[in-house]
Amino acid sequence: MGFHHVALATRDLPATHRFYTEVMGFELAKVVAAKSPEGGWAKHVFYRTSGGDLMAFWDLHDMPVREDWSPAISTGMGLPAWVNHIAFRAAPGEIEERKKRWLAAGHDVMEVDHGFCVSVYTVDPNGILVEWCADSRPLDENDRAEAERLLAMPHPPLESGARALFHKAASR
Repeated sequence: MGFHHVALATRDLPATHRFYTEVMGFELAKVVAAKSPEGGWAKHVFYRTSGGDLMAFWDLHDMPVREDWSPAISTGMGLPAWVNHIAFRAAPGEIEERKKRWLAAGHDVMEVDHGFCVSVYTVDPNGILVEWCADSRPLDENDRAEAERLLAMPHPPLESGARALFHKAASR
């Protein structure tokens, strides 16, 4: 069972809209504007992802919230950018195309082969790390058994780490 939608807040709806439609290739699906229970009002903006699921953003207005709130789901809480992120499924042949699209739109890209999947990453206008991820192989019973073993260990052995390739956008 998949997600119906994931909803996050934005401080800049026009930039968010451009990123998710023009750069990510998602389609605007629905906007709901309504009063909020706390006072003020909000737009709930839904985008249909490449997989057909929905991604939504809250555009808050006249709300009793802190002026300095951050929409960045990791760095806004003092965590490294890679901790909380959103990964979208891509077919193995799509990773190169997605990377080129981001670079052409002026977004730097990090590319990592994790062994079981290949990913490209960039940051959206809200400071949220987004990822396109393509499975390299199906996860099997050996992966599950190793996951159980590592989960039970208080100090599991550390992998040497996947090598990251960084691609700078030409327009920056």
